[in-house]
Amino acid sequence: MPNKTGKVLLIDDNDIDLKINYKIIKLSGFFDEIILCQSGEEGIEYINKNLNEPEAWPDFILLDIQMPEMDGFEFLEIYKNFSTEFLDHCKLAILSSTLDFGDIKKAEANPLVLKLLKKPLYPNELQTLLHKHSTLLGI
Repeated sequence: MPNKTGKVLLIDDNDIDLKINYKIIKLSGFFDEIILCQSGEEGIEYINKNLNEPEAWPDFILLDIQMPEMDGFEFLEIYKNFSTEFLDHCKLAILSSTLDFGDIKKAEANPLVLKLLKKPLYPNELQTLLHKHSTLLGI
């Protein structure tokens, strides 16, 4: 487990999933701050608002795929245009219940996505992912 905690940005339009995954992340103790966004737009808005404040940047993003208005892939299209400095700092994984093989392949093929995690979030899966990428995450 990483020995330094940071910020995680959790983006999901489903209230119940947001609450459950918030609790799982909180109980796991991997992050000392959990930022909740109920849409891709809200996630992009949060990042844009804090672009000039690196201390407010999330270290990690958990992104749902299937959301109205802006789905996870549309979020990624905007996300990839952020500065290299931001993208190097903030890593991203998909957290989704999708069974759509096309979505799964598309997520796994995206170079910005570390991994596709299935809902519900399992602390040991998150721990493995964070540990594997802890040098990347800087936590």
